[in-house]
Amino acid sequence: MSVKRTPGDVLRETRKKDSQAKRAKVLATVDAMKARGETVTFLAVARAAGVSRWLVYAEGVREHIEAAMKSQTKSDRRTKQVGRDASAASLATDLALVREENKALRDDRDRLKKAVQRSLGAQLDQAGNKELTARVNELLGAVERITLERDEIRAERDTLRRRIAEVEDDLAAARAAGKEMFKRINRA
Repeated sequence: MSVKRTPGDVLRETRKKDSQAKRAKVLATVDAMKARGETVTFLAVARAAGVSRWLVYAEGVREHIEAAMKSQTKSDRRTKQVGRDASAASLATDLALVREENKALRDDRDRLKKAVQRSLGAQLDQAGNKELTARVNELLGAVERITLERDEIRAERDTLRRRIAEVEDDLAAARAAGKEMFKRINRA
């Protein structure tokens, strides 16, 4: 018996495989940077691996990068950076690159969001009338059951109200009879 996969299942599997591949690429990039003696930072790893910055902070990846950063001694980093302090122009260039990267990521996000919306719309359009009719009938049946229950509860409520009125009348009559009896006893 084969299990029918829904488009959602296919999408989840594809995204999982893609995520695993990207994570493996990040880990390989960290190892390569260490081997070349490059300074390992979250931003440098994200750029070198060609992945988004949020991925390098994800659980399982972040720890690997932090371990690589700790393994690089402070003296090694100072030795490599002597004479290579970033100039204002270099920092401005980095900032411009980051802004461009952010703009590209926002555009990608918007494009993917629209694609998902189109895909969901297509899935809704593909849902058969038979399924929708069955669901509507199921809901109508539930409404009918609830309506019957409501009517039964209302009838029971009305019956209880009549009984309460009768009991109140009986109580009032008993009180009046009791008062009359006490008046007769007191007169006698």
